[in-house]
Amino acid sequence: MKLNYYNKNLIVCGCDEAGRGALAGPVFAAAVILPKNFHHPLLNDSKKIPEKTRRLLRVFIEKNAIAWAIAKVSHKRIDKINILNASIEAMHKAIIKINHKIDLLIIDGNRFKEFKKTKHKCIIKGDAKYISIASASILAKTYRDDYMKKIHKNENSFNWEKNKGYPTKEHKLKIKKFGLSKYHRTTFKSN
Repeated sequence: MKLNYYNKNLIVCGCDEAGRGALAGPVFAAAVILPKNFHHPLLNDSKKIPEKTRRLLRVFIEKNAIAWAIAKVSHKRIDKINILNASIEAMHKAIIKINHKIDLLIIDGNRFKEFKKTKHKCIIKGDAKYISIASASILAKTYRDDYMKKIHKNENSFNWEKNKGYPTKEHKLKIKKFGLSKYHRTTFKSN
């Protein structure tokens, strides 16, 4: 499926998050502004491509984007304000780090809160439609995966190096066996 540039007449910043459905760890978000001639044949929604390809794309995006930023919101904050609000907060934090004019924010999903009166458009499955959202999905996913691999070294009972904190059968069984770790979100049911 060919990804499109949302509008070449505007400075468009694509935003996406990673880790929304996880049982452990933070939610990460990325914001990306791409040049009008940006293209990579393997770029797609991060969930649809292998990890090795995501790594290659991350380097390409970081090198060729006009601007990009990553932000995270902790599992404790997620428990306090809920995952939807935490995802939006992470996106806002990433957008704040973009030191560039933005005409329009395009957001993967159907919910967002206005950011400093910048126009925005929510796009369901936007990461499979538009290159800037797909690029944001790659960055958010790879940075979150790196974080989960890092904390796996401190808390290796849950195999986060492999499952990245998502509710796999194995992860849920490990929670039953060991209980919740200091990285788990307490507001999610583990069964």
